[in-house]
Amino acid sequence: MRAAIIMGSTSDLPKMEAAVEILKDYGVNVDVRCLSAHRAHAGLSAFIEEANSNGTEVIIAAAGMAAALPGVVASQTVLPVIGVPLSGATLDGMDALYSIVQMPSGIPVATVAINGGKNAAYLALQIMAVKHDEIKDKLLDYRKEMEEAAMKANEEVIAKFS
Repeated sequence: MRAAIIMGSTSDLPKMEAAVEILKDYGVNVDVRCLSAHRAHAGLSAFIEEANSNGTEVIIAAAGMAAALPGVVASQTVLPVIGVPLSGATLDGMDALYSIVQMPSGIPVATVAINGGKNAAYLALQIMAVKHDEIKDKLLDYRKEMEEAAMKANEEVIAKFS
């Protein structure tokens, strides 16, 4: 079980560390790279070529501002690519969101919320769960835990206002 997380800049790492940890908690081997689509295009292409042949099942690509990275990655692989738009110094990440969701037909990038690294990890796990029952079972358990926590919170609200 293998996934890759690619960021456009080292400044993106704090927003993506939780995604790395979530994937690792599910037993997924995670290759993490910082490869700008604009500044390190040859290294990016080499890494994508490697991912295409080393058992990687899904790629998460996180970038801000112009956010070309997820689209460039998707243009070089048929592996599922999940784009994470990141907030930057301007436009609070809306620029990155629009860039990632507006991919041309035939080169899709699944897109999560601005700074949505955690959901990118969970979406990657859902994609891998199609093939790996151990991930599927663990995701189902996690969903059950979330439901139980939500129902407990509901009971506390009822008790407080009854």
